[in-house]
Amino acid sequence: MSEPPVKPVLQKPPGYKDPSSPAGQRRFRPPPRKPVLPPSFHPKKRKTSYGRACCCCFCIFFLIFLLLILICGAVFYLWFDPKLPGFHIQSFRISRFNVTKRPDGTYLDARTTTRLEVKNPNGKMIYYYGDMEVEVSLGEGGYETELGTTTVPAFTMLEKNTRSLRVETKASNKLVVDEVGNKLRARYRSKSLPVNVEARTKVGVGVAGLKIGMVGVTVKCDGMSKKQLDGGDMPKCVINMLKW
Repeated sequence: MSEPPVKPVLQKPPGYKDPSSPAGQRRFRPPPRKPVLPPSFHPKKRKTSYGRACCCCFCIFFLIFLLLILICGAVFYLWFDPKLPGFHIQSFRISRFNVTKRPDGTYLDARTTTRLEVKNPNGKMIYYYGDMEVEVSLGEGGYETELGTTTVPAFTMLEKNTRSLRVETKASNKLVVDEVGNKLRARYRSKSLPVNVEARTKVGVGVAGLKIGMVGVTVKCDGMSKKQLDGGDMPKCVINMLKW
């Protein structure tokens, strides 16, 4: 019998790799690890715009509120035309003034009467005054001497109204330095004795039936001489708000 024909061996194409061979099996490679960066290299998360929007809304409402206050203040000023009250020394009289030297010192005995004029120049506003403490002193600088304090009861000033307050003070046997007593007596005889009046009170405003809170006020009337007051001068006093 004849031998079966031999099958020709097929030639492998160039670059062919046998999958059953170890060289042809693919090796498993783990995925590459991400490098660990320090915290300073981490990207910052973006903040939401919620806080920024709230801030913008608050600023807008605040500006609108401020604008409304300015408009209301302008309307109030134009309509009511507010003016500060006026204070003047209407008259000042020294009914008694004696400087006596004794072995134990120098003593002052004085009595004064002051007329303090208060004006309300407003036509649409009312002023409410609390109890007013009025202090009177004579002299200036180092030899200024207090003569006492008088309290004037609370009162109300209507529109376009004027009121005269009578203030009496006295100093009985007040011990003073010899040099101060000599200066007071010399200035009194020459009618150049400085007169000082200071009033402390609280003032409230009434507008359209509404009463607005009380504010501390100090009124100072100084730098006047007895000769000026006797000649009929009415010096204007200075008003300091929120000062005591």
